[in-house]
Amino acid sequence: MALVTTKEMFEKAIKGGYAVGAFNVNNMEIIQGIAEAAKEEHSPVIMQVSAGARKYAKPAYLRKLVEAAMEDTGIDVALHLDHGAGFDICKQCIDDGFTSVMYDGSSLTFNENIEITKKVVEYAHERGAVVEAELGTLAGIEDDVIVDNRDVVYTDPMQAVEFVEKTGVDSLAIAIGTSHGAYKFKGTPKLDFERLKTIHKLIPDTPLVLHGASTVLKEFVDKCNQYGGNIPGAQGVPEDMIKEAAKHGICKVNIDTDLRLALTAEVRKYLSENPAEFDPRKYLGPGRDAIKSMVSHKIRNVLNASGKR
Repeated sequence: MALVTTKEMFEKAIKGGYAVGAFNVNNMEIIQGIAEAAKEEHSPVIMQVSAGARKYAKPAYLRKLVEAAMEDTGIDVALHLDHGAGFDICKQCIDDGFTSVMYDGSSLTFNENIEITKKVVEYAHERGAVVEAELGTLAGIEDDVIVDNRDVVYTDPMQAVEFVEKTGVDSLAIAIGTSHGAYKFKGTPKLDFERLKTIHKLIPDTPLVLHGASTVLKEFVDKCNQYGGNIPGAQGVPEDMIKEAAKHGICKVNIDTDLRLALTAEVRKYLSENPAEFDPRKYLGPGRDAIKSMVSHKIRNVLNASGKR
């Protein structure tokens, strides 16, 4: 029972051809659901905190809630900063006890991204933490990260080699066609698997990360809409594509939107069927159960990480 880095998790995942789920956390119910699922599935797990989560729940609360979840379940957790916008926020999270941080310099020039990533890596490694960086850009919206489709840039394989060599980064988030949010594709979903295979072949020992990897399962979209929601046309990454990606170096799969949909669908359903109820425990409880069920499904049926702890 400890906060751990992702180093050993990813080494095992590369050899085993599976991926570790990185689930975004925002409140107690989400953290509890993730922890309980990881315990039952005997799976490694990453809990990650976005800029929006830090603003909403405050870093100290989130850290203590994660610690409480570890104490309650006895599991190890990698506590990760998602989309750190600069050196200072990465430094702050490392100083606060995060075991992993992502520095997102994807909006910068290639050389600027290298320069700041290297600085973050040096600071982190001196303190026993690990660093994820991003090369290429994903479309969509995630908290403060907003990228127009016109600004999407897929990861260049040769640049990936140079980037890893010059920064010493521990893992690399790549752009192969996924996007943030609930509206990932218009038309038929498609990922650039040939690009992924090339990158993995060139840097086989570098764990690769897939952002924007929620599936946006239709049953949860439909349930949200059935009980008063308005999210028509939402579409994510098919689960068979995630499975395929894990065979070619993807060791970390970020999942956020699917958790939001699962929780929100159950809360909407409960309140619609029980309009006189105003006890938060009555509707957040089913939401927590939905989180646990979703995480278990992802670990077991998509990431193939059950029993890998």
